[in-house]
Amino acid sequence: MRILQIVPSISLIYGGPSQMVLGLAPALAKENVKVTILTTDSNGDNGQQPLDIPLNRPIQQDGYEIIYFRCAPFRRYKFSLDLLKWLKNHAGEFDLAHIHALFSPISSAAATVCREKKLPYILRPLGTLDPADLQKKKQLKKLYVELIERQNLAGAAAIHFTSEQEAKISARFGVNTKDLVIPLGVKPTQPNYQSVIRSQLGIAEDISLVLFMSRIDPKKGLNLLIPALEKLLADNHKFHFVLAGTNPQDPDYEKKIQTQIENSPLRSHTTITGFVSGKLKTGLLQAADLFVLPSYYENFGIAVAEAMVAGIPVVISDQVHICQEVSDSESGWVGKTEVSALFELLQQALQNPTECQRRGKNAQKYALENFSWDAIARQMIQAYQQILKK
Repeated sequence: MRILQIVPSISLIYGGPSQMVLGLAPALAKENVKVTILTTDSNGDNGQQPLDIPLNRPIQQDGYEIIYFRCAPFRRYKFSLDLLKWLKNHAGEFDLAHIHALFSPISSAAATVCREKKLPYILRPLGTLDPADLQKKKQLKKLYVELIERQNLAGAAAIHFTSEQEAKISARFGVNTKDLVIPLGVKPTQPNYQSVIRSQLGIAEDISLVLFMSRIDPKKGLNLLIPALEKLLADNHKFHFVLAGTNPQDPDYEKKIQTQIENSPLRSHTTITGFVSGKLKTGLLQAADLFVLPSYYENFGIAVAEAMVAGIPVVISDQVHICQEVSDSESGWVGKTEVSALFELLQQALQNPTECQRRGKNAQKYALENFSWDAIARQMIQAYQQILKK
């Protein structure tokens, strides 16, 4: 079986949703699926240099291959004419395409090419069909749906959702395409950098480390988290808050959050790291006592799954779409998108370190059993095979 994975970018700067294919591809390759990733050299939307990689030729990696194409002529929208030309010339060499992102010009155009070339394709919307997300640039998206995306959805062999909740609430625009619900995977953390990270950040071992690690975006609920943490400080709770993340699409909002913390009582109890990866990311996940993500909407919550597999109990909103799994497995605490609700959950967690440890162990057990890439790859292969039988 030869599978194309098409994604606008796999740069680290765009976070988990884009990076997902780098977890799926080697897992599929282990099961003897031939995988080719098509992507661009995009590495940010505000003047950052493109990825420094060879273009227009396969790069072998972990049993699969990646082909990068120059992001042009529209850098801001991660578009590539070269990618589309390649797809037109080579579509017949593959059995199926798995396209990641909607309302993205390169993904939309790739779906059109696949239909023209009779190549079956799956679309993964990355939360863009969530009613809350559709409110952003509402009129433009309505036009986009009418001109392009409804036809792409109707022509897909399946729509890949990463949680039952995402599938349940997503808009379909009158299209009856098959749902495919398969979660994202995470890799277990191996080396132990916990004590090193605490030492580097000057956080004592007896101080609870509360970690937010995600994109700095209005939908992530930082307007709830910051006042909730301020209330905890006012109630004399001892903790250190680490804000890890960036936003290459909206640096003004990122600066606004940084300024808010700098002008808050939190400033002497907070470390702002910016974007993290590698040892620093691993170390933060291992050092944290509590992970928090009070998002207004989240189609899966890959950062939550990464925290869980590291053994951290999570405090999340009921709009993070793996909230039911977290609740059922007692892997953390789930509440409403309200400052008071978030404050109460954080207070419960910080006052009960033994319960935190228990829920952290539950979280790790659940994540290892349900979010391993090997298990997800096998589910994906079954889905691919069922589509190709038709």
